[in-house]
Amino acid sequence: MGRKIGKFLFGIVLLLFATAAGYVIYMQTQYYRIEDFTEIETANPKQEQVKKETPYRILTYNIGFGAYSPEYTFFMDTGEMKDGTKTVGEHARALSKEEEIHNTKGSLAILKNAEADFLFVQEVDEKATRSYQVNQRELLENGLSDFASVFVKNFHSAYLFYPFLEPHGSVEAGMMLFSKYQISENVRRQFPVSDAFITKFTDLDRCFLVTRLPVQGGRELVLIQVHLSAYDEGGKIRAKQLALLNEVLQEEREKGNYVIAGGDFNHDIAQSKDSFPSGQKTPAWVYQLTDEDLAEGFRFVKAENADEAPTCRGADIPYEKGVTYTVIVDGFLVSDNVEAKARNREEGFLYSDHNPVEMEFVLLEGK
Repeated sequence: MGRKIGKFLFGIVLLLFATAAGYVIYMQTQYYRIEDFTEIETANPKQEQVKKETPYRILTYNIGFGAYSPEYTFFMDTGEMKDGTKTVGEHARALSKEEEIHNTKGSLAILKNAEADFLFVQEVDEKATRSYQVNQRELLENGLSDFASVFVKNFHSAYLFYPFLEPHGSVEAGMMLFSKYQISENVRRQFPVSDAFITKFTDLDRCFLVTRLPVQGGRELVLIQVHLSAYDEGGKIRAKQLALLNEVLQEEREKGNYVIAGGDFNHDIAQSKDSFPSGQKTPAWVYQLTDEDLAEGFRFVKAENADEAPTCRGADIPYEKGVTYTVIVDGFLVSDNVEAKARNREEGFLYSDHNPVEMEFVLLEGK
């Protein structure tokens, strides 16, 4: 009897080992990185060109793949209360398909009501387990049909069987640009990312989208949408990403172009890490960026209400104003030939763990 039990247990162990090995092989064979300098098409193109000395409005919004209602917490987020209590998020998927659709439509309404000329949108799922196969790209394209649109993929993963009770699953997701004006070119640039064995399967295939718009009378407006790494212990990967971004910024400035970069920087870009009331300690992932970290001739556009309105909340606990940690990580930077002023939109984190940021800008003649 003892021998039979031993053989049975050995068989179980062998089966588990074979299953784990097979899964690792599956993940590795499905893994790939998208090539640098990939050209992206513009859907529904426009013909009107941008003009100098004319006011325009741009808005950036990370919609959090439609999952982040105020009570939502994410399994990869951790934190600590000021009394020392450790906190960790719970979910790997939206709470339900109904919640997913509700949040996506809520974010779409914010985008439609912004009265913007350009929109940057991050964390848009095209096909993903975590968002119940709701095609957010299609919903946004249909809802914003007055705009030209560009979709660039920056998260693609095979089926991630973790957490075990609620697997994150497979993901095809990206960022979107919407424009009411003529676009001449879109190029996907690949950010440096971690190639660590586990991290490479769970972090985004980070990129930035370089979009060129001809300016009436000469030169170009270069819009750069970014989504820098968040889960990067020590900040080494983010430093490499910033170095590449600065290289591109400098190249465009030397050409005499107008440059606006924006999106989710996943850094504190407004010296705001201790600005807002909270019952939590400052998380370890909060790194700061200032104008001194940028290429010469560029500056962050600090929102006029930066002291009052955060743009990102921690997702390790449900959102409660004054308790959940908040910070400013979303916004824009501009070249010195662009006049700009920004405002953080106070949407109460109703549909995402981010609030939008809007900026009015003018391309200056003779600079």
